[in-house]
Amino acid sequence: MQQLDANKLGALGAMIRDRTEASLQELSPSAAAVLSMLHFKPGLTTTDLAEIVGVSQPTAVRLIDGLERQALIVRGKPKGRVTPLTLTQSGHCQVRQMQALRLAMLDGLLSALQPDERQRFVSMLDKILAGATTSRAFARTTCRLCEHDLCGVEVCPIGCRAAEIEKEESVR
Repeated sequence: MQQLDANKLGALGAMIRDRTEASLQELSPSAAAVLSMLHFKPGLTTTDLAEIVGVSQPTAVRLIDGLERQALIVRGKPKGRVTPLTLTQSGHCQVRQMQALRLAMLDGLLSALQPDERQRFVSMLDKILAGATTSRAFARTTCRLCEHDLCGVEVCPIGCRAAEIEKEESVR
């Protein structure tokens, strides 16, 4: 890859990161990921969330404690040594606002493209995302801020590739 192309990709990455972080409002990226995951997959545990968000168990506990103090998360009834977590109504509202703002900000970034250019870009993006996917764990971590209602199993290039990898590994 030429250095100029790498610079352009780096600039695009910075723009995407900046817009994504702005959409999180007052939340850290890790806290936003915890809320987002619980919005779409209620009942996850602290251990589940630590793995998905990519933080240590003690950090996950501190994140969850803070979100609980903000009345965004509630701990469920313990089941053995694990406690399922769910969002409060305020937590769900926070995620919906965050997702809408994130999608609007990123859509604005793509507004420079004509509809046919945008379609080609999305097709290439699907290929890049699928090509970078290495496992189901990678998929969960990568998609931690995704709006899972928009990107279902059948259309998500990352989820589809993760399923292919799992199938290939089960054949071996």
